[in-house]
Amino acid sequence: MPRYKLTIEYDGTPYWGWQAQKDGPSVQERLQRAIKTFTGEDYVPRGAGRTDRGVHATGQVAHIDLATARDPRVIRNALNAHLVPDPIAIIGVEEVGDDFDARFSGVQRHYLYRIVNRREFLVLDRMRAWHVSLPLDVDAMHAAGQILVGRHDFTTFRSIRCQAKSPVKRITELKLWREGDHIQMTVRAPSFMHNQVRSIIGSLKLVGQGKWTVDDVRSALEACDRKSCGPVAPPEGLYLTRVDYDPSCVEK
Repeated sequence: MPRYKLTIEYDGTPYWGWQAQKDGPSVQERLQRAIKTFTGEDYVPRGAGRTDRGVHATGQVAHIDLATARDPRVIRNALNAHLVPDPIAIIGVEEVGDDFDARFSGVQRHYLYRIVNRREFLVLDRMRAWHVSLPLDVDAMHAAGQILVGRHDFTTFRSIRCQAKSPVKRITELKLWREGDHIQMTVRAPSFMHNQVRSIIGSLKLVGQGKWTVDDVRSALEACDRKSCGPVAPPEGLYLTRVDYDPSCVEK
């Protein structure tokens, strides 16, 4: 059975996350329906990241196996046609080898978190960014964020519902910067835990407000206690932007 790598963009607002579940609609479920309508095959697409309810993606990756080989452009166009009117788009399709796995073959995952820092309420960025009306010191936030770079026990920044086997993770890079009223945080790591990115930016916001210092972030990390975490940031500012793979894994 030929295997295909899908690169997917979606607005997570109407969905209860990537993963199919009983409580509400999911991106995975909607894509599964589109695949069945197109091919007649009941195949569950396997995703690289289980984004939470309301979280967006500009570079989610999934793989599917089809009974018959098809032109990747035909797959892309057909799935997009069957996904209308859902805010989901297949922006890339390529055939890959049988050993490619969207989740387990990923070597780095990239996330973006967007804050709009102004008094006025959001119009165009509503449900696309976190609105913070009080001024934030982004330089202090960036400096505090460097405490979290490297290999650490991230129990403090891990949801109590997280099913990861270990709280030890390695953040490769974390950056924050301002462009006018917009503050952006990019973070990359081989893998993340449930609510980890939102827990981190929620704590760094306290630094930006002057309520926490760099030492407070260090103490929270070293506490390895969920109660030491700052408020978890809302999902609408978070985007899965890219998943990196070893080229040898992707090549057909």
